[in-house]
Amino acid sequence: MDKILVTTDFSSNSKAGLRFAIQLASQNKFELTFFHSYYIANLTSMSDSAFADCERKEADKIQKKLNQFVESVYRDMDVVSKKKDCVINSAVFADSNIREYAQENKFDFICISTRGLGKLKKIFGTNTSSLITHSTVPVIAVPHNYHRSEIKNILYASDLVNLENELIKVIEFTKPLKAKVEILHFNYPTEIKTSKNVINELVKKNSKHNIKLHVEKINLAESLISNIEAVIKRSKPAMIIMFTQQNRSFFDKIFFSSNTVNYSFKAKIPLLVFNKI
Repeated sequence: MDKILVTTDFSSNSKAGLRFAIQLASQNKFELTFFHSYYIANLTSMSDSAFADCERKEADKIQKKLNQFVESVYRDMDVVSKKKDCVINSAVFADSNIREYAQENKFDFICISTRGLGKLKKIFGTNTSSLITHSTVPVIAVPHNYHRSEIKNILYASDLVNLENELIKVIEFTKPLKAKVEILHFNYPTEIKTSKNVINELVKKNSKHNIKLHVEKINLAESLISNIEAVIKRSKPAMIIMFTQQNRSFFDKIFFSSNTVNYSFKAKIPLLVFNKI
């Protein structure tokens, strides 16, 4: 059974990540652990023993708050709360705390909400972007305004590099959900034309998993994300999958190119990010 570490900071925005994880668990046997990272600094002249006692009492309050917070999300979704864990863990930095806990406890995914900022929503908050950059555990970033809906079709944005191995991970995730997969690739003018026969054979080989290929010429008059958004508008996927951490990967082109340091856009659907091999 796959395990998902679902993070929350008790904000209303963070409820989106919980809603998405609960939806995933309703379509497959995911084991959910709801996680809150906290840190209590000793800013007084309290003795070590007195501070330790104070910290224990605060931790009890935080644990109770987490339990109630999670239950309220289940209640709002009208979903019966099944087997789950609620865990709090103390550390100075939330992102490394989440990452290390997920790795040490062998979680399959980390689920975290993104934050909004004004009319344009940043796709990643500080913790989310740090997790995606450094975590060996795949990360699901959920837009803060996500509302529950069945996951029926998924867009897999690919640079077609190492497609066969990546498809294995994509299928492992999508097959239990019984979701359709659309492989999206943009051809650039300077790009060596991909052998469609090879790709089509690979898609045909996995046809039982309801996969189709969508190759589209990039519109250079628009940003890459605008090109993707246009496809999303037509295809209406429930979520998108990408792979990252390979030099100049497809993901890097979108989020880390030099002219888009402060890149942001309206995040519309949850994003699952795997590490490239």
